[in-house]
Amino acid sequence: MNSPSPVEFPLKEQVALITGASRGIGLAIARRLGSMGARIAMCGKNPVHLDESAAMLRGEGIEVFSMPADIARAGEVLALVERTREKLGEIDILVNNAGVGIFRAAHELTEDEWDRVIDTNLKGVFLMSRAVAKEMIRRRAGHIINISSLAGKNTFAGGGVYCASKWGLLGLSASMAEDLRGHGIRVSAVCPGSVATEFSPHAGKDSAKMLQPEDVAHAVAMLVTQAPQSFISEVLLRPTQKP
Repeated sequence: MNSPSPVEFPLKEQVALITGASRGIGLAIARRLGSMGARIAMCGKNPVHLDESAAMLRGEGIEVFSMPADIARAGEVLALVERTREKLGEIDILVNNAGVGIFRAAHELTEDEWDRVIDTNLKGVFLMSRAVAKEMIRRRAGHIINISSLAGKNTFAGGGVYCASKWGLLGLSASMAEDLRGHGIRVSAVCPGSVATEFSPHAGKDSAKMLQPEDVAHAVAMLVTQAPQSFISEVLLRPTQKP
């Protein structure tokens, strides 16, 4: 039997760490990169969901390490990165996918609600990226992909803190791209419209016409297989039909 060609497994021997990977978009990204040959590290806050998803991917022949972590806590981030390196090797791809949303008028939000969204959606990306950047710089290679949203470009009623976090994430992503491009590290942001997951309510929308988690995973796969002399800094992802 012939061995698989590099074209079939373009990420063979690479390590991809995906946050918020126990379900939805993060799980779809983990499955897609794993099917391309990557060794997958996945984290989430719910240990039960995380264990179930990791077992499912292992059943599909994907090498997986999973560890619960709150990415808004620097100590847990450092522990996650260190354990990933011990179990799988140096991290080649970081996908900052974990996110939360609270959708209510900004003046009705509590301070704790504001902090929860900003700490996860923005501070968490900063902590994760900082934790992997030094080693990527040493090896002069790496991908950091931040899953943002079209809410980082468009406002809507009840979206105050969520939009603020995603607008901030796009600013952080673009600045990081400039900081790191000279070190051979490519930083990209993916901005999907509404995706058919349990993440947020989609009242009145036809889920069959919405983006699916696999659509976002396809965009991430495209980004990590770019030609080496270029990088795509931002992807705006919309469904072909308005739901």
